[in-house]
Amino acid sequence: MTLVQNRLQPLSGNKRLIFVAITVLLAACSPKVRPVATPVKPADTPAVVVKKPVEAKRLPPPVPVISLLLPFHLNELDLSRGASRDGLAKANLAMEYYQGFKLGLDSLTVAGESFKLQVFDTNDAAAQAHNLALNTKVRTSNVIVGPVYPEEVKSFTLASPSLKRIIVSPLSPSTPTDYKNPNLVTMVPPLQYHCWHVAAYINNQLKAKKVFILKSGYTEDNKYIIPFKKAIDSLGKKRIKVVELTVVRGNLSALLPQLSTTGDNVFVIPATNQQFLQVTLHSLDLLQKQHYPVTIFGHPNWEDADYLKLELLERLHTYITAADKVNYKSPRVMKFLKAYRKAYRAEPGEYAIKGFDEAMYFGDIASKLSKGRYFSNNLDVALNFMTANTVLGYQDFEGLHNTFHFVALPGVGYVNTHVTLYKYTNFDLKPVE
Repeated sequence: MTLVQNRLQPLSGNKRLIFVAITVLLAACSPKVRPVATPVKPADTPAVVVKKPVEAKRLPPPVPVISLLLPFHLNELDLSRGASRDGLAKANLAMEYYQGFKLGLDSLTVAGESFKLQVFDTNDAAAQAHNLALNTKVRTSNVIVGPVYPEEVKSFTLASPSLKRIIVSPLSPSTPTDYKNPNLVTMVPPLQYHCWHVAAYINNQLKAKKVFILKSGYTEDNKYIIPFKKAIDSLGKKRIKVVELTVVRGNLSALLPQLSTTGDNVFVIPATNQQFLQVTLHSLDLLQKQHYPVTIFGHPNWEDADYLKLELLERLHTYITAADKVNYKSPRVMKFLKAYRKAYRAEPGEYAIKGFDEAMYFGDIASKLSKGRYFSNNLDVALNFMTANTVLGYQDFEGLHNTFHFVALPGVGYVNTHVTLYKYTNFDLKPVE
């Protein structure tokens, strides 16, 4: 018997119901989409204009102002035909210094700096220096260079005790204690620093036990003797014996019992009198020939004493100090000489070289003061950097004629103390240190 499967019977109900159920099931499995509300467009409103802030124009930094107060003697110059050249000779110092100073500022402008240089004539008169101290153009300068001569400097500083400006004494070696101005900068080391330098060399290098001071009898010698004795007593802690002798007609016989034939006999001669020096140095030469070794330390002004024979000074082992010795073989000096000759068609003297160095130094300071790099034109910071190598990265300034190394003296300003010791060797002065 063959069994045959029965045909399935159709489900009861409406076919549409199945379709609807399938549709609902598919709808349940479909991703849901949320209706998005259409925003109502608001009524037209006036557009808001946002203004961009107007950038403030950057003003260029102020141009630093430097005032030069120099003795041109313009009130005495006679430029008429046949006039004497004496008046021009008086103005030579000021003209040389001005030309060197201007060349220094011109050199700084090559690096992008700008300056306003004001030049005033002091007429080498204390009254004129006093008037310039009250001049508004001078008082508002960033740096004031001058006056030159001591009486002018004194008159200027007394007339401006509260002036908070750098005041430079450019050429005078006078001690700043004569002026008592805390803002004064003395560029030429006073004589006392030469004395201390010599005393230090005698104490530290020669290890001398005795020093002979040969005096001429003129009171001018005391300007050297007093600070030297103070220095040698301080540095040597009074272990170095100082013997003073006023030499008459070159007679040194009183010293013979105290002289050595085996070690150096150290003589300090503070005199500058020509006749005294010629006779005394001859007597010392005779001592040396008698087998008394001689070493001499002379006055800084001996460098300009043409009557002193180089051969004799070399034979007597002579030393002097200097603060303005120029090495004319230096590439920097030769470059300066070439530029000066091109600019002025003349040979520069010592004042031109000093003017150039001081312009390079104080021009940079004036620039920083005007730009506020010294903390909003703070004069104290500008001055203090000269005695602290770490301030603003400054070091001692090496010029063409000298190095600038400043010390602060409370109440009397800042002093360049750098001097160099030289010895007469091979008919020339050679630096010892």
